[in-house]
Amino acid sequence: MLRSFVAFALLCFAIPASAQPPAAPTPATVRVVLQTAQGNIVLAVETERAPVTSRNFLRYVDQRRLDGVNFYRAMTVGSDAGLIQAGIRDPRRLFPSIAHEPTSLTGLSHTDGALAMARAAPGTARSDFYIVVGDLTSLDARAGDPGYAVFGRVVEGMDVVRRILASPKSPTEGADIGMQGQILAPQVRIVTARRAPAAP
Repeated sequence: MLRSFVAFALLCFAIPASAQPPAAPTPATVRVVLQTAQGNIVLAVETERAPVTSRNFLRYVDQRRLDGVNFYRAMTVGSDAGLIQAGIRDPRRLFPSIAHEPTSLTGLSHTDGALAMARAAPGTARSDFYIVVGDLTSLDARAGDPGYAVFGRVVEGMDVVRRILASPKSPTEGADIGMQGQILAPQVRIVTARRAPAAP
């Protein structure tokens, strides 16, 4: 009798486990390490969910065109959110602009640590990218607004991102481009940008 009860109990515990659907595979990413003057920032670049934007970013990384580029902008939003922005200023080092990948297509969002492309009109993004601090989901795509393209996230080094966001800014620079009070002084150099070694 006891043996039958134990067998029944084991069967009851086994049924829910076997009925669980298999976990969905994690979308593919490539890790990139930004070695900055303030410390390292490690990115997971979403090669599967945002292939066009990721391919563009990794092209700059692989050709070492982000080496020596600066985080030049730090914009705060309220008391607990904002973004830092970097990009190439020499037009000779730029690749052609890329098609826009809205968050409504990729399923990604401007949450804390998101990595996204800066742009003017949709389809004009080239090298400039930014990292989000806090919740800036207002930058996601929505009806009548294509938003900005998120293509990755910070997986290590958000303390560095927050330190850059809090760095001193010029009170006068950037007035001609609508960024007065957002230009870092001094700017924060990206020493190198490299793919991280693949895990063994």
